[in-house]
Amino acid sequence: MKKIIRNIILLTIVLFNINIFPQQLLQSGPMAGFSAMREVSLWVQTNKFADVKFVYWNLNDVKKKYETAEVATKEIDGYTAKIAVTNLEPGQKYNYELYINKKKISLPYELKFQTQELWQWRKDPPKFNFITGSCFYVNEPQYDRPGKPYGSNFEILKSIYDKRADFMLWLGDNLYLREVDWDSWSGILKRYTHTRSFPQLQPLLASMHHYATWDDHDFGPNDSDRGYTLKDKTLSAFKLFWPNPSYGINGKPGITSFFQWGDVEFFLLDDRYYRTPNDRRTGEKEMFGSEQIEWLIDNLVKSRAPFKIIATGGQILNPVEKDYLEIFNRFPKEKEKLLNLLSEEKIEGVIFLTGDRHHSEITKLEREGSYPLYDFTISSFTAGVSPGKDELNTLRVSGTLADEHNFALFNVSGKSKERILKCTVFDKNGKAIWDYSINENELKIKK
Repeated sequence: MKKIIRNIILLTIVLFNINIFPQQLLQSGPMAGFSAMREVSLWVQTNKFADVKFVYWNLNDVKKKYETAEVATKEIDGYTAKIAVTNLEPGQKYNYELYINKKKISLPYELKFQTQELWQWRKDPPKFNFITGSCFYVNEPQYDRPGKPYGSNFEILKSIYDKRADFMLWLGDNLYLREVDWDSWSGILKRYTHTRSFPQLQPLLASMHHYATWDDHDFGPNDSDRGYTLKDKTLSAFKLFWPNPSYGINGKPGITSFFQWGDVEFFLLDDRYYRTPNDRRTGEKEMFGSEQIEWLIDNLVKSRAPFKIIATGGQILNPVEKDYLEIFNRFPKEKEKLLNLLSEEKIEGVIFLTGDRHHSEITKLEREGSYPLYDFTISSFTAGVSPGKDELNTLRVSGTLADEHNFALFNVSGKSKERILKCTVFDKNGKAIWDYSINENELKIKK
């Protein structure tokens, strides 16, 4: 009898471990990446070798379930997996489940994704909204600088989650590489893993789509540039952890990319991979490089989007001339070239979206014979705050300085030819600080 009882106990333990062990293999995620009309990308990270897949279903037909291909996570890739969910129908909403080693992983929040709507030639473009911001610092005291923790107010993640946006666009400094990280592949992966695994981040990752660009702290050391010797490694890590639709242009390395949501087009620029060092005294000083600017102008010229959002890490329009600022003004010839091309090519609807500065503001540049250009700077999520009020940004729109932890929610709505983009900046608790609206017709050249 004792032997039977012992065997029952052993069997119970084995069955319990079989079910609980796959749950313990989950390191971070899952996360929804880019969304197209027929395809989305789902991402997950385990902490050991494992087989992962997703089961998903259309909310209009919950009884009919589908599953993705099964992918094996590998140590060399940080145990990450990007899985394409294909053959979907446009304009649909889905729930999904994660399976590790063929066992369903239970999570206390909803997992969902959606496909882009097919509205062209059929109806007005859909309304949608998205979250944006920059500078997400997660503390790790043993590797941080001594003193007061640099990251704080992590309740902001719950406030972002509660806005229930369609997607989120991360504007760089999405993590902060430390001295122990940026000199090795394993260090880079460890920092990505540490930040991505932050518990309060997980519901946010799973509940909306995510796109990203980068800035110096997720590219390399502080103020890093094209000379950083492991930039190919940080690029590889970015590709592993951010399921953007593409990376780089014309077969060249980098994170430059493009996506469209509704009738709005987003151009994600790389301000680090080809950046001239700040202290160079000879040669052309470039933040983006001529090839990237030509690619941008080529695509802007053919675009018919009411809003053409150019997103990058550093500020574009801020006119302040200070050596400590990592802004486009440090590259005067390239800045002049880009602004002249926008005018000469008569490109309408351009809005810049930037991060980096540890405060939020709108910079507005009036242009003779054309519409004004706007630069919405949104920063910082959790990294230390920089005041900004003593900085003489003479182009700052009055009332738009937010020098506290914050994020922005953009809403795009209205009928065709009358689209309105509204930006609301919220504090860490989700309380509105300021809002600003632009009608697409305000960004047109008067004829």
